[in-house]
Amino acid sequence: MTTKAGTTLAAGPADPSPPAVRLPRRRGVEFSLVVVAVLLSVYGYCALGLAKNGTVPPGVADYGAGLGVLALLAHLAVRLRAPYADPLLLPIAVLLNGLGLVLIHRLDLETPADQAAPAQLNWSALGIGLFIVVMVLLRDHRVLQRYAYVSVVGALVLLALPILFPPVNGARIWVRIAGFSLQPGEFAKVLLALFFASYLAANRNALAYAGRQIWRFKRPQLPTGRVLGPIVTIWLLSVGVLVLERDLGTSLLFFGLFVILLYVATGRTGWIAVGLLLAGVGAVAVGWLEPHVHVRVEDWLHPFASIEAGHGPNQLAQSLFAFAAGGLLGTGLGLGESILIGFAAKSDFILATAGEELGLVGLSAIFLLYALLVERGYRAGLALRDPFGRLLAIGLASIIALQVFVIAGGVTGLIPLTGMAMPFLAQGGSSVVTNWIIVALLMRLSDSARRQYDGPEGKGA
Repeated sequence: MTTKAGTTLAAGPADPSPPAVRLPRRRGVEFSLVVVAVLLSVYGYCALGLAKNGTVPPGVADYGAGLGVLALLAHLAVRLRAPYADPLLLPIAVLLNGLGLVLIHRLDLETPADQAAPAQLNWSALGIGLFIVVMVLLRDHRVLQRYAYVSVVGALVLLALPILFPPVNGARIWVRIAGFSLQPGEFAKVLLALFFASYLAANRNALAYAGRQIWRFKRPQLPTGRVLGPIVTIWLLSVGVLVLERDLGTSLLFFGLFVILLYVATGRTGWIAVGLLLAGVGAVAVGWLEPHVHVRVEDWLHPFASIEAGHGPNQLAQSLFAFAAGGLLGTGLGLGESILIGFAAKSDFILATAGEELGLVGLSAIFLLYALLVERGYRAGLALRDPFGRLLAIGLASIIALQVFVIAGGVTGLIPLTGMAMPFLAQGGSSVVTNWIIVALLMRLSDSARRQYDGPEGKGA
C-alpha cells in the first residue's frame, strides 16, 4: 500500500472478524427454578396437613414425586427442542399449577364427598403432556399461520357445541357426556387468537393505511369493509354465540383480545377508545336486558343487600369477608373459612381462599407471578421480527392478562362477577389444559425470538 509521501508499506494480514456471540441458553436457571417451584408446592401441602391435622400428610411423597416428574419431563422437552426459550415461563406455570392443587386439596378437606384435587392432578398431567407434544412437534411457529381458517371454523364449532346441552348454573358453557365434562370455549380462545393473529398480520398495512375518511377529517380513517369485514364478522359470531350461552366472561375476553390485537397490528390508539366505548355500551345494554347478568350487576352494586334483607350473605359478600379476614399475612393454609362461599369456592372464587389464608402478601405474590408470565410473553412478541409471531405472542399473553383481570376484579368487587376460571389455580380441567398449551406456544415463540439474534452456531442448534 502506498502512502501520500510515496513510501510503500507492506500489506499485513487482514484483521480477523469478531467472533460470533452465542447467547446463553439458561436451561440450568430454568431447572433450578423448576425445582424451587416443586419444593414450594410440596411445602404448601405439608403446611396444610400440619395446620389441619398436626401431621405431615401421608400422600406428600406421592404428590411431590408426581409433580416433580411432570415438571422434569416438561423441562427436558424444552431443553431438547427449545433451548433458547425463556427460562421463567415453565417455572411460573409449575408453581401456579402446584399452588392451585394445594388450594383445591385444602377445600376438598371441607367437602369429603366432593373431591376435586385428584381429577385436577390428572388434568394437569394431560396439560403437561400436551405441552411436551407441542414442544416436540412444533419446530416453527410460522407453520400455524397456514391453518388460520381451519382454526376459526374449529373455534366457532367449539363455541356453538354447548348450545346442544342443558345449562349449568344459568350458563350453557359445558358439554357433559356420561359423567365427562368439557368446556369447549377454553380451547376456542386459543384458536381465535391464532386466527386473529394470522389475519391481522396478513392485512395490517390495509388496516393501518387504507380506508375511508370520517366526515371531513383526514384522520382517523375507517378501514374498508372488504378488509375489516371478515374479522369483524367472525368476532361478532363468536361473541353472539357466547351471549346466547350467557358466557359473558369469555365474551369479554374475546372482545378485549380483538381490540388489543387490532391496536397492535395497526398502531392506532383510536381502536382502544372505540373498544372501550363499545364495551361500555354493550355492558350497560346486557346488564339491563339480560336477567341473569342484571342480578350479578345488582349484587355488585349492593353486595350486602341480602344481609340487610335477612337472607344471609351471598357469594360476593362471603368473598369480601374472606379477603378482609386474611389481612396482611393471612390466617394460614387450612385455617380459613372460605368454604362458606358455596359451590363455586373451588372454581370461580378460588382466589378468595388464597386471599384469606395467604393474606395480602401471598395474593400480591400470585399477581406478580401472573404479571411476570404476561410480561415474558409480551417480551417474546416484541423481540420477534415476523408480524404473525409478534401478534400471536401478544395475543396469548393478553388472554392470560384478561382472564386474571376479569376474575380478580369480579371476586374483589371491582367489576361485576363473570364465571371464568383463574389460570392454573382454579378447578377446571379444560382451563388447566388450555393454559399449558398457551405456555407451550409462548415457549416456542420465545425460543424463536432469541434464536434469531444468535450467531451461526445457535441458529443451527
